[in-house]
Amino acid sequence: MSLLSDLINLDLSESTEKVIAEYIWVGGSGTDLRSKARTLPGPVSDPSKLPKWNYDGSSTGQAPGEDSEVILYPQAIFKDPFRRGNNICHPDVVAEVPWYGIEQEYTLLQKDVNWPLGWPVGGYPGPQGPYYCAAGADKAFGRDIVDSHYKACLYAGINISGINGEVMPGQWEFQVGPSVGISAGDELWAARYILERITEIAGVVLSLDPKPIQGDWNGAGAHTNYSTKSMRADGGYEVIKKAIEKLGLRHKEHIAAYGEGNERRLTGKHETADINTFKWGVANRGASIRVGRDTEKEGKGYFEDRRPASNMDPYVVTSLVAETTLLWKP
Repeated sequence: MSLLSDLINLDLSESTEKVIAEYIWVGGSGTDLRSKARTLPGPVSDPSKLPKWNYDGSSTGQAPGEDSEVILYPQAIFKDPFRRGNNICHPDVVAEVPWYGIEQEYTLLQKDVNWPLGWPVGGYPGPQGPYYCAAGADKAFGRDIVDSHYKACLYAGINISGINGEVMPGQWEFQVGPSVGISAGDELWAARYILERITEIAGVVLSLDPKPIQGDWNGAGAHTNYSTKSMRADGGYEVIKKAIEKLGLRHKEHIAAYGEGNERRLTGKHETADINTFKWGVANRGASIRVGRDTEKEGKGYFEDRRPASNMDPYVVTSLVAETTLLWKP
């Protein structure tokens, strides 16, 4: 095993200029991540200089067998935290958005039993309360995975801005942003991929299910913080209120695009608004849209859309928020 570990960690830069590029894309379900690797003659910093590549779309649910070739067009590059050196990885997707900060909640599950990490198999821990942002072997489960992911994202050049333990034991959160434009989606998908790889190594299952455990337990969301240039400028609070009004008028359209199974999470309990109700408020975590106290006080800033589920597609959510608030005419 030590020899295998040595080979996995081999620094190729000592013997060759060639690098390994891991091509990453989103599979047919819209939430599964796929990847494959190829050798390139040397380091590349511009995604437009990377070669296009194809894959079998019939095996990912994205093409029929008789016309299965799907082409990857590289869109972004990140340093590879697993191979290190000059090796790279990049996702393939397109979006156009303003500024976003996305709070990705997720649950770590014990392998083979589909039960949260740290929970007794077939049983339950004590009720919620002591686990949020907590420390201790009886309250924080999987911190080694969380910290490894944090550092790996920083190494990769992802704009990860923080981590914390969540309300349900075995559940954690990382934040990406503030990110500008398409990078919000690029960075969240890349961070998800890195987390999948780390949980694979640790023998733990990553779940983005918005309500992995039924009952009196918090669900998992992907709260999306949003602002535009005019919202961040003096007088921006009025712009924010007008944007929220437009979001309310298209509530059903947004809910339909905010993740599968979200109705199990948006019940009006556990820091959520009911899925059929749109409301906003200052510092209100039981609202659809929360405006921070600082934003109200300063008269400018950002707001938080608390409706997106943990399994949402960040390209869909960020582009829809921009479309509704900037382009849509009631």
